[in-house]
Amino acid sequence: MDLMEYQAKELFAKHGVPVTVGTVITDAADAESAAEAHGGKVVVKAQVKTGGRGKAGGVKLANNPQEAAEKAGEILGMDIKGHTVHRVLIAPAAEIAEEYYFSFLLDRANRNYLCIASIEGGVEIEVTAKEKPDAVAKVAIDPQTGVDDAKVDEIIEATRFPEDVRDLARDMIKKLWKVFVEEDATLVEVNPLVKLGDGSLEALDGKVSLDGNADFRHEDHAGFELVEDVDPLELAAAEKDLNYVKLDGAVGIIGNGAGLVMSTLDVVAYAGEAHGGVKPANFLDIGGGASAQVMTDGLHIILGDDQVKSVFVNVFGGITACDAVANGIVGALDALGDEANKPLVVRLDGNNVEEGRRILDEADHPLVTIMDTMDGAADKAAELANA
Repeated sequence: MDLMEYQAKELFAKHGVPVTVGTVITDAADAESAAEAHGGKVVVKAQVKTGGRGKAGGVKLANNPQEAAEKAGEILGMDIKGHTVHRVLIAPAAEIAEEYYFSFLLDRANRNYLCIASIEGGVEIEVTAKEKPDAVAKVAIDPQTGVDDAKVDEIIEATRFPEDVRDLARDMIKKLWKVFVEEDATLVEVNPLVKLGDGSLEALDGKVSLDGNADFRHEDHAGFELVEDVDPLELAAAEKDLNYVKLDGAVGIIGNGAGLVMSTLDVVAYAGEAHGGVKPANFLDIGGGASAQVMTDGLHIILGDDQVKSVFVNVFGGITACDAVANGIVGALDALGDEANKPLVVRLDGNNVEEGRRILDEADHPLVTIMDTMDGAADKAAELANA
């Protein structure tokens, strides 16, 4: 789960990280009183789960409470990289002397943790990493030992923190590591980590990603889920325990296994180039159990997307044989009745494939087209979506 900035700051404060949380509002009319409570001169920041807010106009300085209300009105409802702004954070303007970058993250490739830090932080950290790689420190962290005093000193030296902030940086690093470990995070990022005019350090912004596999250890994490910001189809899929992600396309995708579904997305996107630029409408992995109920639930979610014009069912029979998948498709279409009103292209392969195709042939459903190959099925699905 990715957190909003204000949520990340709440976690920071919980673990003693120096931070000013600010006030979150959803109505521009509340911005004036919030700004007054924070001294009048404030920063109005869009709360969305994506970067580039500043460049998109989602972060504005307000010199007084009235201007804060005006800026909040401009930001609320904005679209930033496909994310609609439903709430803004009103935070006191800070007197910034220097900006740094700091993060802990899960390094899956090397099966350990990684600290990435730089004394050249701010909005252009990606540019810094590309153009001045020596300015960005990368320190590997052994999960068995974590961040002890020796590792903190290694990070301090590698980052080249100025002498006058090193003691404060040591304390900050230890507390951010505590957030990372105790909250079961896969990412804790501060950009910028700032030295203020009085010489103190503060996490001026925050980004945190929490590992959903550890939710059973953190009942309080459920409070971070903002249901109103979740796509209704994704919410409905989650209630059915379906692994679904909404995309912006016209070909609905159902497959078993994340790797197969990802490959299917690529094949459909490629095939769609010849049919008006048709693209996949979703990622939906039904896993190993393609029963009639699972297939019904999956089709119900996909057919509920008005953008979907055709559906591509791409299944490789393994533990669940192709005949079981075919029976699931037939049962799902019967259960959905009139709701099943868009063409389905089905490609089966693997265990018991001939029996699976025979079942679909006998059912002879008018919406179903059976294809032998993945490429052929993708092309047919794209063609039907563009018809």
